[in-house]
Amino acid sequence: MNPRRWWLRRTLRFRITVVATGVALLGLLALTLLAPSLIGMVQISAVDNELERVSAVRVLDTAGNPLDGGPKPDLTPQDIRQLRSGEKVLRIEGDSAHRWIGRVVFAADGTPQLHVAGDTLVGYREANELGTKWLAGAAVLVAGLVGIATWLAVRSSLRPVERMRVAAGQLPRGQRLPVPAARDELQALAEALNALLARRDEATERLRRFTGDAAHELRSPVTSVRAQAEVAVAHPDPDFSIEVLESVVEESERLSNLVDALLLLARADTGEMPRAEPVDLVLQSQYAAERLKPKDLLLSIHAPMSACLISAARTEVELVLDNLLRNAARHARSFIRISVLPAAREVRLLVDDDGHGIPPEHREKVFDRFYRVESDRGRATGGFGLGLALVAHLVTRRRGTVRATESPEGGARLEVRWPEYR
Repeated sequence: MNPRRWWLRRTLRFRITVVATGVALLGLLALTLLAPSLIGMVQISAVDNELERVSAVRVLDTAGNPLDGGPKPDLTPQDIRQLRSGEKVLRIEGDSAHRWIGRVVFAADGTPQLHVAGDTLVGYREANELGTKWLAGAAVLVAGLVGIATWLAVRSSLRPVERMRVAAGQLPRGQRLPVPAARDELQALAEALNALLARRDEATERLRRFTGDAAHELRSPVTSVRAQAEVAVAHPDPDFSIEVLESVVEESERLSNLVDALLLLARADTGEMPRAEPVDLVLQSQYAAERLKPKDLLLSIHAPMSACLISAARTEVELVLDNLLRNAARHARSFIRISVLPAAREVRLLVDDDGHGIPPEHREKVFDRFYRVESDRGRATGGFGLGLALVAHLVTRRRGTVRATESPEGGARLEVRWPEYR
């Protein structure tokens, strides 16, 4: 088995414990390897302190011969040279060690003398070996304790995460995880999970809404096409078949337009907003009027000569203008007027027609999906009740407003306000 794959398949608790235990063990074993030197330094330092305070010293000449009448010390010429230079001498013999210190002192007649003092470190080597063994055992024990402590600490730390994971999987739609009061990683995790749950609920709601919208509106044209086809099959007649095909083509076009409108709303519901840019509403209104080209209708534009820049995306403005003008052309009798009016920190767009208008009790609802004021306003004329809903959605997400009022000519006035580009 691949060691890396095996390691990655272990639990987080196991991996953290192994790493912490291994690091502790390696560190303590490294200290154990240095133990002989460290223990020896402690022993020698203690002996040096004692020798510095001792009053009984040997007096030698600079060659190492005794001047105090005592026996010649066990010092080699190399040891004498080191002592004369002020260095200390350590001689290890068997299990013990002997430590010497010395300094040059001048007698009353100016003759240099070497004053030395020495002591034996009994059990020097045995102490080092025993200390090393004890440290090695302690290293293993401490590493084991570190591993146990790490295991318990990680388990305790991950317990809230596990509870949070279980709760997140069982939460019903619309509910959120409790956010801990402490400003730590768990709080950040809870907030991230709540954001994820919010996006999940939003996506579920979009799917539910799209499914409901599609089922609501697609049922009628699909049923109509199927019924006419069944009648044509049951009563074959060339003239009647042509009428059926013309009707099927008409219903198919309506069905295609409906699918396009539903897809536009579905994309708008995702919340993905294109980057805002300066858009000249006057210029876009002129382009929209050229695209519409209404028959038997007079279309006029009232706008300042200078540009009126709004903060939006050009494609959004085109969709808003096209839907407003198509809605006006559907209900106007003889003319449509587009007005662009700059105001303080915003730009107003007015689309007026001379149709039968929108009753006051319906003016707020016309921006709801699939809402029709009258039964003849929509299906007979090709409307689905989606155009104004798309307009409201595109405008309000740019911090704009839409509303329906009465036109001075007696028809409907649809007013849109966009923030001015700054």
